Amino acid sequence: MPVIRHAESRRTETPNAVMTTLASPTLGGAGQALWRVDMQPGATGPLHTFDAEQVWTVVDGGATVELDGETLIVVPGDTVVMPAAAPRRVSADPEVGFAAIVAASPGACASAPDGTGKTVPAWTV
Repeated sequence: MPVIRHAESRRTETPNAVMTTLASPTLGGAGQALWRVDMQPGATGPLHTFDAEQVWTVVDGGATVELDGETLIVVPGDTVVMPAAAPRRVSADPEVGFAAIVAASPGACASAPDGTGKTVPAWTV
């Protein structure tokens, strides 16, 4: 399917963000997973890893990204390449929140930094 209509996108709510799947193997047959992350002001995701590289481009707001022991401040237009297995945590700006478009291999597995709790998030398949 060459066009995935907005009405066909898949929305997944987590305790920290809303993930909107824009393209994935189960959503139009794409070979990559592409989703939008929306976080409310001050929201913070869990410390975790992925077994595949992710590319995050900030489209609105801002965030603090803890990535493999380094703290990064990102704003609209910035792109963060998160290597596979690097521990990461994203915290939305406390006043304006955060939105990003993320690309990764479909079916990438997330887990706690110690490797426990492995799961494939719904927005990546």
